[in-house]
Amino acid sequence: MSKRVQAKYKINRRLGENLWGRPKSPVNKREYGPGQHGQRRKGKVSDFGTQMVAKQKLKGYYGNITERQFRNLYAEAVRCKGDTGENLVGLLERRLDAVVYRLKFVPTVFSARQLVNHGHVKVNGRRVNIASYQVKVGDVIELTARAKEMALVMEALASAEREIPDYLSFDGNKATYVRVPNLSDVPYPVQMEPNLVVEFYSR
Repeated sequence: MSKRVQAKYKINRRLGENLWGRPKSPVNKREYGPGQHGQRRKGKVSDFGTQMVAKQKLKGYYGNITERQFRNLYAEAVRCKGDTGENLVGLLERRLDAVVYRLKFVPTVFSARQLVNHGHVKVNGRRVNIASYQVKVGDVIELTARAKEMALVMEALASAEREIPDYLSFDGNKATYVRVPNLSDVPYPVQMEPNLVVEFYSR
């Protein structure tokens, strides 16, 4: 199990974008980077630098994904038919923690991973505590009875901060994974460029 060792929002300031679109993000107040040299004038970014930022942005959005996990997902996306960038986004959105986050069971991607790891999520009636579990089309996702009574879950479901995307069907009790989304279907708060991620790994 991977553990995030950095402050959650430091990546926002390093990239200069509100990665998760949250009102509490410090980048809303301080657009410059973190640390002693954060306010230095930025130089011209190379093609490699642009690709690196695109990779860090997409990987960072999903919270605690390690570089090794992300590279493995890329390798799987290459093996699949079709556009590699679209395939990569589809694989990321099939992760169980990502699905839990999209269903608004929790307010952040980090709490989604924790909810899954603690055994509060069931897929097709069976508990699954692996955040990287790949959900398949037609799978039914639901919370345990105990999780439904958690204040965190009830507040997240009642929040108007996000909407549940149309590739997931939720009736207030159970959810169904309807289809694997394309890049244009995923409600990213910032622009993601998986094509640059493909270029980064294809060097």
